[in-house]
Amino acid sequence: MKKLFTILALIAAILAIILAVLPVSNLAVIPSIAALIFGVLAFYFSKKSGEVKKLVQFSFLLTTAALVLVVYKALFTETEVSSTETLDAKETQFKEEAIDELEELDIDNIDEIDGIELDDSIEDIELN
Repeated sequence: MKKLFTILALIAAILAIILAVLPVSNLAVIPSIAALIFGVLAFYFSKKSGEVKKLVQFSFLLTTAALVLVVYKALFTETEVSSTETLDAKETQFKEEAIDELEELDIDNIDEIDGIELDDSIEDIELN
């Protein structure tokens, strides 16, 4: 049990460090809490057997570093919302281009498409 919780604590601590340096650093809280829980259990079982492994202490160190990074990024990193004026301008440009393309279409024979008259097909649909 001691080895299992030590390995789980170490894996969760490494995952917490990796997530802490990414832009989605708030997700690092979950593996940090898991690493702390696994670390405490590993520490308890190793204390019970009489020998405390350095890996348990190392996982606590990694978890603490991850939590410090998360708190630092949460406090001192501001999220900027860029202006949407360029997106709005592109959207109106695309709409104008679509309208121009629709106006250029030749739709003189709208009643007859591929040799099928629309009036006959509507009557067929009504009969069925």
